[in-house]
This record gives sequence, C-alpha cells and structure tokens, in this order.
Amino acid sequence: MRLAIISDIHGNLPGFEACLREASSLRAERLVLLGDLVGYGPDPEAVTRRAMELTMAGAITIKGNHDDAIGTNDAGMNAVAAEAIRWTRNQLSPDAKEFLSTRPLIAELADLLLVHADASAPSRWNYVTNAASAHRSLTSTKKKITLCGHVHVPQLYCLTATGKLVGHTPASGTPLPLPEQRQWLAVVGSAGQPRDGNPAAAFATYDTTTREIVFRRAPYDVEGVAARIRAAGLPDSLAARLLVGR
Repeated sequence: MRLAIISDIHGNLPGFEACLREASSLRAERLVLLGDLVGYGPDPEAVTRRAMELTMAGAITIKGNHDDAIGTNDAGMNAVAAEAIRWTRNQLSPDAKEFLSTRPLIAELADLLLVHADASAPSRWNYVTNAASAHRSLTSTKKKITLCGHVHVPQLYCLTATGKLVGHTPASGTPLPLPEQRQWLAVVGSAGQPRDGNPAAAFATYDTTTREIVFRRAPYDVEGVAARIRAAGLPDSLAARLLVGR
C-alpha cells in the first residue's frame, strides 16, 4: 500500500491541495495527516473541512500543537504563533473546532507509529531536531518506523542494531529503502510553511510493500497565499517567510 504523508499544513489550502493532487497522481492509496492543520495561514476553516472529508474517507489525522491550542491556550507559543492562533480561533466553526480537539495524539498502522512531535511524550510537543531527540523518540517505541512532523524541515534518522543513531537530509524525489533490521524516524517536512529554504509544499510517500520512502515537493502559488496572509491582517513575517521557505 502506498501512503501519502502530509504534515504542518497550517491553514494553507493551496499548499495542501498541491500535495493532494501530487499524491493522487502517484496513486497513493491512503492518506496520513500528521497534525497542525491550522495556525499561520489564511485558510483554517477550509483546510479543516477538507481534512474532515478526507478523514471520513479513510485518512488518518493526528493532532498537532497548533490544533490543540485552538481549544486550550497559546501559552508557550511565541508572539507571532500566538497571534495567529487567536485569529484562527475566530475563523473556525464549532464543527471544525470539535474535529481538531478530538484528533488523537498518536496512531499506529502496521509497523508504523504516527505522531506529530516526539513520540516519547506526544503532548509535550518536543521537537525532533538532532540525534539525541531522535534517539529519545525512537527508543520510546518498538515500531520499526516513526513518521512525524512539527519541525518543518525534512529529515531521516535510523537507529542501528548496535544503538548508533545516524541522521540524513534526504533529497526530494529519491526513493530511500527502510530495511526492517533498523528503526527509522522520518520528519516529513511542512506542506504549509516549509523552513528548509524551499517554498514548495513538502510531503512524503511510503510504500509498505517495498519499504521505500520518498520525500517530495509540490509547487503552488506561494505569492498568492502570502498576499492573503497580509490581507487577513496576520503578522507580516508569516507571509515573508513563506516566500523564502524559512
């Protein structure tokens, strides 16, 4: 089965739809959404509605920290993120808020663990950004492969049988085998606000038969979304960083 894994959409409907179109062209059979449907972008209601439809059709949808903040509070977020969350709350319908609040923090699918952030403590929203944090996340589960988001930068880690942790920055479009003799952790990047210097929407596909993951990019009208961020009165920095992928 070919999975399409999309994370950190952040209220960016065109970026989300670009990933979905590409996933469809690749004949993905099931969709995984790894959280942060909202926050930062101008389309929180539309993105959440789209995710609701996809979930009804069989997609697995995980809760992210921005999704969680809609129904709790924005304590701990930086000033820009908190301002975007407060704006986003006012854009969401009760049904959308209910959907976001009821997403699970973690899910399992065969030998896959699906989570937004660090799997060792999903509700703490710790980032997986280096060997130490990847090791902590991987050793918290017996699953062979962990798929997560939260960081907005694609990355692949593996834990060898001898306990050595190796990190790798993947190239887009290159199939990477994930042999079952090791444990793997893939950070799939962000569809709605990439931070690796490439403005195109990021997502990944994983084939459960061949055990190959492919990190992918989907171009879309970044300038148009940046203009609508500004028109909505959201912080200008959110538009500026969208244009450069930082």
